[in-house]
Amino acid sequence: MNQTSLDQLAVNTIRTLSMDAVQKANSGHPGMPMGMADVAYVLWSRFLKHNPKNPKWVDRDRFVLSAGHGSMLLYSLLHLSGYELSLDDIKNFRQLNSKTPGHPEFGHTIGVEMTTGPLGQGFATGVGMAIAETFTAARFNNNKFTPIDHFTYAIVSDGDLMEGISHEAASLAGHLKLGKLIYLYDSNNISIDGSTDLSYTEDPVKRFEAYGWHVSEVDGHDRAAIEQHIKDAQAVSDKPSIVICKTHIGFGSPSKQDSASSHGAPLGAEEIIATKKALGWNPEHHFHVPSEVYESFAARAKELAEVNAEWEANFTNYTKHYPEVAKVFNDDFAGILPENLADLLPVFEADAKGDATRKASGKVINAIAKAIPSFLGGSADLTGSVNTLIEGEEYYTVGNRAGQNMHYGVREHGMAAAMNGMSLHGGVIPYAGTFLVFADYNRPSIRLAALMEIPVIHVFTHDSIGLGEDGPTHQPVEHLASLRAMPNITVLRPADANETAWAWKAALDNKKGPSLLVLTRQNLPIIARTAENAASNVLKGGYVVKKEEGELNLILMSTGSELSLAFEAEKLLNAQGNKGVRIVSLPSFELFNKQPKEYKELVLPSKVENRISIEAASTFGWHQYVGTKGVAIGLDTFGASAPFEQLYAKFGITSEAIVEAANNFK
Repeated sequence: MNQTSLDQLAVNTIRTLSMDAVQKANSGHPGMPMGMADVAYVLWSRFLKHNPKNPKWVDRDRFVLSAGHGSMLLYSLLHLSGYELSLDDIKNFRQLNSKTPGHPEFGHTIGVEMTTGPLGQGFATGVGMAIAETFTAARFNNNKFTPIDHFTYAIVSDGDLMEGISHEAASLAGHLKLGKLIYLYDSNNISIDGSTDLSYTEDPVKRFEAYGWHVSEVDGHDRAAIEQHIKDAQAVSDKPSIVICKTHIGFGSPSKQDSASSHGAPLGAEEIIATKKALGWNPEHHFHVPSEVYESFAARAKELAEVNAEWEANFTNYTKHYPEVAKVFNDDFAGILPENLADLLPVFEADAKGDATRKASGKVINAIAKAIPSFLGGSADLTGSVNTLIEGEEYYTVGNRAGQNMHYGVREHGMAAAMNGMSLHGGVIPYAGTFLVFADYNRPSIRLAALMEIPVIHVFTHDSIGLGEDGPTHQPVEHLASLRAMPNITVLRPADANETAWAWKAALDNKKGPSLLVLTRQNLPIIARTAENAASNVLKGGYVVKKEEGELNLILMSTGSELSLAFEAEKLLNAQGNKGVRIVSLPSFELFNKQPKEYKELVLPSKVENRISIEAASTFGWHQYVGTKGVAIGLDTFGASAPFEQLYAKFGITSEAIVEAANNFK
């Protein structure tokens, strides 16, 4: 069989596997895999550097299926390429506990580089992967060895390009001239509602040229032309590339090609028979892979294994020449932190005037940054406000890919997705900051990080009405509660500078999801510490920060800036003769809830039902701690514009209000 015939057989295998799997599941999206089979096959058979037997090879090319609804395209390629994805797994598409869920899920299916589904996310996350590639290459490559030298590819769709996040990410990628970022755009002019002309008539060529991208257009079914366009994109080193592939959704289907009906529903048994006949396929064959196709992909896998082996040999030599650098390389990609990290944390002396936790956070970053060269941090144009700058370090720019500080511009959503890409790539610990109220812009990417169980660190400052005069547009109210409601994230709202230091330790220790540091604009008193109320207790999420002097009869619990109000109220209650007041700091609900039952009972004895929580935010979620008899003092309305002292008084978040609530207990 000549190469052209073999290529056609392989492409049609991808198409038929996709349509058969969707039909068997009676659910899914067959049109996109059928339309992009030619493009994806050319990429995987001619260009993509990977090793199915070593899926975590550090220097593999990254491939992201941003159009995650077309998951059967990726599953077909993974199966044919030799990954641990059997034909039975393909047949089990979209079924409970299968390796082939409806959308690709990172960590669930070997070979899937990120969880996709929400459109635009893959597009933006790929930008972060490309940033990480350049950052790690700048740190570890030299004139003799290049342990990092790979491309980031993605297949993106009309829907990806419509989503706002793609604009943020494309703008950033063009500005940074990420030349090893290559996107293949499935331009089929169809979305769920019908023709994209209904809502989408922009010129993508002009759009991406304006961003600073290399742009080309190709017939998405002309494999020779596709190959040449990818080669041309690889040759452009100073611009990211997008190859606009003009394709036919549902390619080969006599009745459903170029129609919305092939986008998100099975073709139907009769149409599949007609389509297989049109493709020259035996309609009696279901989930059929010709032996020649398996052999062709196996030959490619053997070539790629040899490339991987050559890399391994080169890295062995690299290690011999630069043993210390190689150790850092391995540690960074393994996510290993300095053993003495706790010793590097700054210690802040007790001080009634104190400091804003955002400023304390900046001091912590600078105390530990030199020991963590994989740190890459920035902000959404708020560096001076959120204190994320590593002082003395340069910025990551086109001319300096090793800089540890990043300018993201006003692109919170793109920034959060890029951080996910860096974490997925490896070799980077990404962190970045903005105001807590703008977590709404970060949220979709935070959710994906939680779903993928990847470590990224978000620094959110200006965490309450305590930011004052900027008013309710900037004053977060519901944000803490809504973020805490998200599975698999760790929210940390430290109450003083020392808790902030240990909150950073907790965030860095968290390898299985995003960590969110929630910090103040205003100064907070620095609490006097002993062995009993050490700030290291932040790692437990909650602890007794001040023990009662008499028989325990009241528990005051709080986070962040309001913990100081609990101290003030405790003094007032003591003056009234109540010596049985305990103060509990709960900087992280998530960490506290993971503690053993015995520890939680020690901190919050169940027999003590007189409990008051204080937080300048929504009271939603606090009743798990205050119980049915307790009182949650908070803010269940929007804020106002005024100095923060006036706002706390206006909304009844004061020590006097705490005392009044305490005295109302019977």
